[in-house]
Parts: sequence; C-alpha cells; structure tokens
Amino acid sequence: MDRKSLIGLLLIGGLLIAYSIWTRPSKEEIAANQFRRDSIQQVEFDRKLEALKVQQEQDSIAQKETSSTNNDLKQDNRERELGSFAALAEGEEKYITLENDKLRILISNKGGQIYSVELKEYQSWDKQALILFEGGDHEFNLKFFADNKAIATQNLFFVPQSNVDQLDATNRKQSIAMRLQAGDGKYMDFVYSLEPESYRLGFEIKMNGMDQVLGRANPFIDLDWSYPLKQQERGAKFEGQYSNIYYKYFEDEVGHLKGGRTGKDGYEDLPTKVKWIGFKQQFFSSVLLAEDHFTSATISTSNMPEESGYLKLCSSTISIPVDSKPSVTIPFSFYFMPNHFKKLKELGHEFSELVDLGWPFISWINKWFVINIFHYLEKGIGNYGIIIIILTILFKTVLLPLSYKSFVSGAKMRVLKPQIDEIGKKFSKDKAMEKQQATMALYKKAGVNPMGGCLPMLLQMPIWLALFRFFPASIELRQQSFLWATDLSSYDSILTLPFTIPAYGDHVSLFTLLMAISMAITTKINMSQTDTGQGMPGMKMMTYLMPVMMLFFFNSYASGLSFYYFVSNMITFLQMTIIKRSINEEKILKKLNQNQKKEKKKSSFQSRLEKLARERQQANKPKKKR
Repeated sequence: MDRKSLIGLLLIGGLLIAYSIWTRPSKEEIAANQFRRDSIQQVEFDRKLEALKVQQEQDSIAQKETSSTNNDLKQDNRERELGSFAALAEGEEKYITLENDKLRILISNKGGQIYSVELKEYQSWDKQALILFEGGDHEFNLKFFADNKAIATQNLFFVPQSNVDQLDATNRKQSIAMRLQAGDGKYMDFVYSLEPESYRLGFEIKMNGMDQVLGRANPFIDLDWSYPLKQQERGAKFEGQYSNIYYKYFEDEVGHLKGGRTGKDGYEDLPTKVKWIGFKQQFFSSVLLAEDHFTSATISTSNMPEESGYLKLCSSTISIPVDSKPSVTIPFSFYFMPNHFKKLKELGHEFSELVDLGWPFISWINKWFVINIFHYLEKGIGNYGIIIIILTILFKTVLLPLSYKSFVSGAKMRVLKPQIDEIGKKFSKDKAMEKQQATMALYKKAGVNPMGGCLPMLLQMPIWLALFRFFPASIELRQQSFLWATDLSSYDSILTLPFTIPAYGDHVSLFTLLMAISMAITTKINMSQTDTGQGMPGMKMMTYLMPVMMLFFFNSYASGLSFYYFVSNMITFLQMTIIKRSINEEKILKKLNQNQKKEKKKSSFQSRLEKLARERQQANKPKKKR
C-alpha cells in the first residue's frame, strides 16, 4: 500500500468516528428510550397477569362446581349404599382408654371396636409391652341388613356417649357406650365395661328401635372377629405349635381347630350352638363368650411368615340371634388373659382347657398330680430350676420300685446269658425259630419273664408324656431364669450359629446337649446290663440313635423340659449304680438254677391245650391200609 492510499483510509476512519459521535443520542434521550421500553414490557406483563387471574378464577369456579358435584354424587352413593347410616361414613378417628391394674384397652370411635389390648402384668420376649393386637390388625365387624342395604359397622363412626377420653377402673367399675345413630331415636350401642382386678371386659350390644331398621326377615346378624397372633415368645416356630382357635359348644366339651398344631391352614364349620370362641397363643388367650349362645360359627387359621412378627391369622364368622323387639340387649364378655391353669379354673366356663396338657389320661395326671405338686413347691421355693429338680426327684422316687424291678429282670437275663449262648451253638442260622423257642423255654423254666424289664418302663411312660406336655404349657416358667437359661419356657442358647441347620436351627441349646449326652450314657449302661445277645441289631442301632434324634427334636423346645430330662437321666444313672451294687448276681443265678430243677406243675388250661394238640396230631396221622 502506497502513502496516498494510507492517508485516504485514515481520513475515512476519522470521518466515521466523527459521524458516530455527532449522531450519538444524549443521556436524556437514552433514558427516555429505556423508559418507553420498560413501559411497554410492564403493560405486557400486566396484561398477562390479568389474563392469568381470570383463568384462575374460572378454574376455581369450575373446581368448586366439580367438587360440589362430586360431593353430591358421593353423598348420593353413600345414601344408596348405607341408607340411614350415610352420615356416619366420614369422621375423625379418636380413642378412649379403659384400664385397670391388669388391662389397658383402647376403644376407637371408628367401628366402635377395640383398637388395642395390653396385658400390663407381662412383657414380650424382647421386654416390650405385651400387646395382643393393635390398630388395623384387629377386625370386629358387625354385619346386617338395614333397609335392604348391607351395613358393616367397621366402616362407620360411632359417637361416644361420654366426653372423657380415659377411664380408670382400678378402684371401681367403669363403662363407656359407643353409639351408632340411625335417626329418629333409632340407634345401636356398643357398651364396654371393666371392673377392678379383672381380665374380663364386659360387652353389650344394645338396640333401640332397630327392629324398624333391621326388619323381621332374618333373626340373625353376623359378626366377623379376627386378628393375627403376634409373636410374644422367643421361639416363633415353637410358639406357633401351641397357638390355635379353641371353642366350646353350648352344652358340650371344649374343642379346637383340627390340625392347628400341624403348621397347615385350617378351617372348620361349627353348625350348632357355641358358647365361646378363643384365639389362643402359647401363654395368652383372647376369648369372646356369649352370655347365652352363638347360633353357629365358622373358624379358620392361616399361617404367616416367621419374619413378619406374627404367628398365624385367626378368623371367625359368628351368627348372633336377635329378637325382633323395639328394645334388645345382647350381652357378651371378652376375656384377655394369661393361660394360667389355676386362674382359668377359677374363671370357669371350662377356660382351663385352653392349657393343652395332653390326651385325656395324660391330662388327668397333670391336672391332679403334677400341677398340684408344682404349685405346692412354688409356695416355698422361688427358684423354678430348683423346683424342677425337686419335682424330678419326687417322681423318680415314686417310680423307683418299677425301676428296681426292671433292673432285676435285666440281671436275671444277664446271668442266663452263658446258657443262652449254649443254646445258640446247638442251632444253625436257618433254625432261628427253634432257637427262639428253646430260649423261651429256658426263660420259662428258670422263672424269668423276658418282658419284665419293659413293662415297668411302659408304666413310667404316662408320667414321661405328662411332663412333656406340662412344661411347655406352664406360664409359671415364662421368663424365669436358671443358670445360663434366661427363659425356662423357651430354648437356652450358648452359641448362635452363622447359619441354619435343617431340623436343628441356628443355635446350640446346652440343656438339650446335656440331655442327649446323659441319655446316651444311661442307654449304653442299660443296654450293657440287659444284653443277652438275642436282641435285634437294628433295634440296638435305633436305641443309640435316639439321643441324636432328641438333640435335633428338643433344640428349640422349652429349656425347662430339657433340663428336667437331663436331671431325670442323671438320677436314673445314680439309681442304676446303687441298684447294681445292691444286687448279688450269684444269688440270682443260684435261684434260677434251682427253679430249672423244679418240675413245673402244669395248669389245667395248659394240660387241656397239650391234650388237644396230641389228639389233633393223632388225627392227622395217615391210617394204615389193611
């Protein structure tokens, strides 16, 4: 670029700069322009805001109209579904507390039903308040037809007939009425009452003018009563085995839902009059009792997952007779109580049958002997482990004559073993029958009963079974500690395993281990004392396997039961040692040899049998041909 061109460009640039400066607006003009732009934006914003307000007003009006329409439709639906009870379909749930020194009960205005029940004298296995049920777990639903409409009381709000929210029945009886208003002086009341020092909660259904509402077509109303049984003890599986639905027919004995201890769901129809129905756990029960009777009922149970914290769902549908009168009162009673045999016996109504003490004969031993002795010892001894020891000693002492007889019988068979061995040498293996006959002949000649050792053991079996049912059913042992066991009604655990062994569990029970070891020792000694070489090898193997089987079976059982068997086995060992030293086997053998030399006088019956045998043998001989 030459000098002239450069000068030209600089002149043009200077002219452009001068022009821009000359044409630039002043500060006043800039401010005025900015004001105009802001004014335009504000007007636009105000216009949009006004339009939004108009739209919101229109939406609000439309919403109100829709809500009003929906409410009208909802109300119409309620009136169609509930009739006179339509106004009671909505409300705020509130609670009234009714308690004495034993029970704390919450009653809800929704459904007029019991919301929760707490037994104040007890705690759950993890030291929490012992609550039988609470909240939505419990269903108490009266179902009936009113003006041809199906009514369920659990969906309706009752009106408390008192302004108090807490009633204390520690010193005097307290009552509360929950009213279901049907209009025009027609209503239904649920009346609850509680007395001092009582497990009984009085319950009445009072109807006034309800005959006009219910009609006369059906003289019955149905009641759905159900709730899941909460886990209260340490071992849920073991507790579940003792949880079931019990019932009593109006003029008959107490029964229970079949298969309740099998772990399967159950269902049963009770077609005749029923006096009471009870949801029973291992140590606690809830019972609904009719002052007169229930017409019929259906009951069912369904198992729940162990990790849920519940055992099984107990359900019942009960038919209640209703008189077609202007004023009707139907009295009932709730019992929320521990399964303490003596206390249940005092309450009557055959509630004591809720304590499962075994089959009739076994139950009779427990009711008349074991329980009475146990409670007698309980009066003077505070430690239940010591009580178990003393109880075991008492029963082993009573059974000592049978044990002695059994041991002597074993000693007789033992001293005859050389002679039995000689008989065995005379017969080959294919002549087992002849060998057995010869052995039995020896026993008979020596005056030895081969079953003499088994019979005393069989006579002891009822007591063994009675105590087997007594300890797991005894609430007295619940949460009572002894040595390392913290709860004699549940299993003791000295080691928690990081895994679960099938049929055994995830823990090691020391009492069960000691029981199995002591059982193995006493079994071995007993087998050595009675071994004559004639036993079945398979039977011997089963005898030795029994302690191992018991180890698996009892690992999750009540530690009090395992402790009892351990003490019993140790006493048996001691008795066997003492009896063995007191018996002179040489004298026994001498006496048995003398018996063999004596000619046994045949009984008339035996003589007749031998005569018949000879005559039959003679008749069966082939006749010689002439």
